[in-house]
Order: sequence, then C-alpha cells, then structure tokens
Amino acid sequence: MSGKDRIEIFPSRMAQTIMKARLKGAQTGRNLLKKKSDALTLRFRQILKKIIETKMLMGEVMREAAFSLAEAKFTAGDFSTTVIQNVNKAQVKIRAKKDNVAGVTLPVFEHYHEGTDTGET
Repeated sequence: MSGKDRIEIFPSRMAQTIMKARLKGAQTGRNLLKKKSDALTLRFRQILKKIIETKMLMGEVMREAAFSLAEAKFTAGDFSTTVIQNVNKAQVKIRAKKDNVAGVTLPVFEHYHEGTDTGET
C-alpha cells in the first residue's frame, strides 16, 4: 500500500468518531449495492430462463409451421398473393411497460391479440 492511498488524519477521539461514521456509511452503501446487484441478477436469470423456454417452443412451432406451409403449397399451389390481399391490419400487437427492479427501470414487453383470426380453426 503506497503512502498516497492513506488518509491524512490527526489521531484524536473526534477523528476516530468521524472515521467510524465514514466506515459505517461505506459499509451501508456496499450492502445496498450488493442487494441491488442480487436483485438484478435474479431478474436477469428469470428473463434468461423465459427466453430459453420461448426459443425451445418457437423451434417446435416453426417446424410445424414449415410442414403446414409445405402441405398447403402442395395442395393449393402458390397462394401468397391471396393471403397478402386478405390481410389488412396486424392482429398481434406488443404492449410496452416499465418495471422497476432495485431502482433500475427495465422495459417489459407483452404481446396481445387484437381482433379475430378468421383463418384459424
């Protein structure tokens, strides 16, 4: 430890009291930052778990969708222009909210369906 890292202080009871207060403040600040870090880490792990589950589900859904599209193209031929003409408005939309985790504002996105899907059975 070099000499410039040390605090210049006169050894007295008042200086001891001041240093104790500074130490207590530093410990309190460190504990608060540790709690904040733990809360953010927990939230990150929850989000990561949800992302992994969604990716796995999406892989299965995409496999089924590709097979269904191949079946439909085999049966009806090229119908992409018909589908494009019949779509007028998006039915799946995203709602954005903000969530406060330990003083940090995190965006939360949630999807919802608007209207009815006429092509679904």
